[in-house]
Amino acid sequence: MRSELTRRTFLTTAAAFGAAGAASTQFPQDLGAPRSGYGERSPYEKSVRYFRDSPTPGTGASRTPLQDLYGIITPSALHFERHHAGVPQIDPRQHELLIHGLVERPLVFSMKDLQRFPSVSQIYFIECAGNSGGEQAGQPGADPQRSHGLLSCSEWSGVPLKILLAEAGLKEKATWLVAEGADASRLARSFPLSKALEDVLVAYGQNGEALRPEQGYPLRLVVPGWEGNVNIKWLGRIQVVDQPYMTRDEAASYTDLMPDGKARWFTFEMEAKSVITRPAGGQVLDGPGFYEITGLAWSGRGTITRVEVSTDEGKTWAEAQLNSLVLPKAVARFSFPWRWDGGETSLQSRCIDNTGYIQPTRADLIAVRGVRAGPDGFNHYNGIKAWYVHRDGKVSHE
Repeated sequence: MRSELTRRTFLTTAAAFGAAGAASTQFPQDLGAPRSGYGERSPYEKSVRYFRDSPTPGTGASRTPLQDLYGIITPSALHFERHHAGVPQIDPRQHELLIHGLVERPLVFSMKDLQRFPSVSQIYFIECAGNSGGEQAGQPGADPQRSHGLLSCSEWSGVPLKILLAEAGLKEKATWLVAEGADASRLARSFPLSKALEDVLVAYGQNGEALRPEQGYPLRLVVPGWEGNVNIKWLGRIQVVDQPYMTRDEAASYTDLMPDGKARWFTFEMEAKSVITRPAGGQVLDGPGFYEITGLAWSGRGTITRVEVSTDEGKTWAEAQLNSLVLPKAVARFSFPWRWDGGETSLQSRCIDNTGYIQPTRADLIAVRGVRAGPDGFNHYNGIKAWYVHRDGKVSHE
């Protein structure tokens, strides 16, 4: 028999809908915002880069807020920066790349020329040689951004450098390259030809669009797995040579001083490193219970094959899960299930890459290289990082 809508049923139903309507007043009732020509993030998202300036005009750095990121790709707008003479404004219609030196045919490429060549897109990290250096000096960063934020990972698009070198024709004595930027400092670095023929990109794209000015627009080098300073931004010139050139930047700044007074030179590779980004310094746990530990691991030597996590101050270690893509010379996202009992402890991670290299402790590194005083410590520091969980739920670097 068909049911009928009685007065009592109608009033009951209406009251229920009224209550639902009252509850929904927390949502916007007006027409939403119009479309925009270039998308913006929600005004409720406040993640920004942390800036640290140098006394030298135009010199300074900004750090990526690693603790706020998901996955492995850094948004272009949050990629870390390191400048030596400010950010030049370059018209791509006027910009050119010169390749000369020990080549059969010195060539000049416009941006249009470069975009006619076969292109590739690859995901690679870029890390400043000084990233996390303060950790060894006893001045640890208070959160992942301040401790490890001179690291970012993007999809880079451009022309393999080996294609351009083939166009120019290499002479028999060619063994090294000197790349120079078009910024006011004319920052230049030497690197071996063998690396150029392996995987170096002349990039004009980042994360699906043109490079940002701070990332070298309109053209930069991407030298996978090697220290950030070699990844020359605003690339304007490549000279093919028969030996390393002792440029100002590789002789004065980017060497690794050792305890005996000698310096390691051309330590290009960024060795295996990891950091927990949640829970981490500056964050607060709501109380005992389940939490997912997550973080990033990377290696300039190749591919991360394993990450281990300790939740008991390094007494024991357990294997974490590697999530999503695990690519050569790109960051890998790891996660580990953890149930906090409310007690004092520390959280640590260590990684292993496909060469068998194991991320060392701070003590291991100091035993070889000593301690370098000052807030920046020494370059190429990759020691294990500890975050301390306190009974009140606060997580800190000490």
